[in-house]
Amino acid sequence: MSTSSSQDITEKPSIDLNSPEFYFNRELSHMQFNKRVLEQALDKSHPLLNRLMFLCIFSSNLDEFFEVRVASLKKQMAFSREIPGPDGTPPSEVLEQVHHLTVQTVEHQYKVLNDHLFPELAKENIRFIRRGDWNAAQKKWVKKYFEEEIQPVISPIGLDPSHPFPRLVNKSLNFIVDLEGKDAFGRNTGLALIPAPRSLPRLNRIPDEFCDGGDNYVFLSSMIHQFADDLFPGMKVKGCYQFRLTRNADLTFDKEDATDLASALQDELHARHYGDAVRLEVADNCPDELWQFLLVKFNLTEQDLYRVNGPVNLHRLMAVAAEAKRPELRYPIFTPSIPKGLKGKKDFFEAIKKSDQLLLHPFQSFTPVVDLIRTAAKDPDVLAIKQTLYRTGAKSEIVDALVEAARKSKEVTVVIELRARFDEEENLRLANRLQEAGAVVVYGVVGYKTHAKMMLIVRRENKKLRRYAHLGTGNYHAGNARLYTDYSLITCDKDITEDVHKVFQQLTGMGKTLSIKKLFHAPFTLHKGLFSLISAEAEFAKSGKEGRIIVKVNSLTEPKIIQALYKASQAGVKIDCIVRGTCRIVPGIPGVSENIQVRSNIGRYLEHTRVYYFGNNGETRIFGSSADWMERNLLNRVEVCFPIENEKWVRRVTEELNLYLQDNCQSWLLQRDGSYVKIVKNEEDEDCNAQKILMEKFSI
Repeated sequence: MSTSSSQDITEKPSIDLNSPEFYFNRELSHMQFNKRVLEQALDKSHPLLNRLMFLCIFSSNLDEFFEVRVASLKKQMAFSREIPGPDGTPPSEVLEQVHHLTVQTVEHQYKVLNDHLFPELAKENIRFIRRGDWNAAQKKWVKKYFEEEIQPVISPIGLDPSHPFPRLVNKSLNFIVDLEGKDAFGRNTGLALIPAPRSLPRLNRIPDEFCDGGDNYVFLSSMIHQFADDLFPGMKVKGCYQFRLTRNADLTFDKEDATDLASALQDELHARHYGDAVRLEVADNCPDELWQFLLVKFNLTEQDLYRVNGPVNLHRLMAVAAEAKRPELRYPIFTPSIPKGLKGKKDFFEAIKKSDQLLLHPFQSFTPVVDLIRTAAKDPDVLAIKQTLYRTGAKSEIVDALVEAARKSKEVTVVIELRARFDEEENLRLANRLQEAGAVVVYGVVGYKTHAKMMLIVRRENKKLRRYAHLGTGNYHAGNARLYTDYSLITCDKDITEDVHKVFQQLTGMGKTLSIKKLFHAPFTLHKGLFSLISAEAEFAKSGKEGRIIVKVNSLTEPKIIQALYKASQAGVKIDCIVRGTCRIVPGIPGVSENIQVRSNIGRYLEHTRVYYFGNNGETRIFGSSADWMERNLLNRVEVCFPIENEKWVRRVTEELNLYLQDNCQSWLLQRDGSYVKIVKNEEDEDCNAQKILMEKFSI
């Protein structure tokens, strides 16, 4: 009997885990994420102005999606290099589905704005006043503003043989105008463009003396519409319609020819504004012949057209959401705590020698990380500071401290990743500032983005050198640390700090791969290390022991890792994936992924932590990392994955991960068809809002 049973198992046909049915499309999965963001604008558990912010974030996300992902698909088609992903869907079909989903989602977005947010904001005396609703005093103020601020800087462009169609800047506000009559030169082409000056705000607050209380705003587009006739004297404006063009904004350069990365990137920055067109947004009342004319001019098809019932750039509303002085309509101010081990400590280094410190931002303050480097900059015993910078922000205390350290003749080495998308220009300025202070600035390795988040401090203590390190899952951006969830590990562990030193050596110098004891680092050991950890859980399960994996990342797309998770699921490992955004893995497939569950948590803070949990047969192993489980992170970037070894921190992180798995207020479950369903708690269950609980736990 046992032999027959063994043969049956052996002869059972294996499942081809490369089959497209086991993978979701990356682009369509991303769109599902952005839909979840938009749904927050309807969720009344969020304050009203924060709901408006979610609507704006949706717009910003959609812009970047078209600028990068859609642009990439179009580029593949243009050069006849269509490369289907693991799901097997050709780019042409993906673009069709993207168009279909975007039309639906954008229509929903404007309904949310017009039918819900605008009326609810009006009840709170925050109004966006349409042209038809201006009173006499407001009309007078708008006319004066137009004459003094808009008309002097605006340049209407008549379209005729001597005025070729202009090259419009990416995402700029423009108007196409239908004219009747002849101008002073006898021209009567009938069409003109009005590019809205980029120097003017897209949204203006009407002075209080012209309103009956509250905050009252008018769009620049409304002002230009109202007085378009004044821009074409003696002619009749039959129609004026706003439109907005989105272009390919992904920077590219030939790494073989780039002898100076900074110069090559500087040359590309200007080109970003004028890449190939990928999307046209027009007012929904724009006549067919006009949007068809625009499509021809931009070499686009009707599949690239999106008609909107309102302003073409809703991201501009973010200014109101952020600046309106209505604290009762926003989340209450939260003040993060500082761990007891660091609070009030004058000597940071002594505190770290006593115990590693693990911080969870934004629930715990980012200030200790800033204070650590500020202390190092001033400490006469600190000899050297090494730092990676990916995104830091225009005003950075960390950069200030590095500048101070360099000016005090400490050895300061900074690895700046210039190619942090949409932060390239700011990073170039940071690099120049640091170099002028005397810091050694390098740009990592051409062809491999330096995405690792690490800081190393070398200090002389009792005639010996000791290293201190900070490793994080997020960027060195104090503003983001108040909005993104991320872990920070501060340690002087000898092996970890030695490993960090070796990673810096590889980034700044040249040589063979160095042997590293505790860290995993991409592109060398992280991918293999994850395979080993996942496979170990599968072996535990096969031998009748418990196999357990929890992974919390922003994106999960790497096919080989997904296959390893499928095999672990087949072996009986229970796997929970907490994936904020794009996810290719398909849960719940009998015989393949019935032991895999995928959830997404969206709330007040952007979930950004990358944490990997492995049960390890009762001897839990937990890692924090800068890397998502994506091809680019694991194979084409410089990333660092660090162990969290202190038993106290292991227990804490385990509890925090389980908190997210129990969340029944801000969690969405991924279904087999690629959609997400929000978890709705039973009436008898208590609310479990992971972010809210963590705020209460760590509040001062």
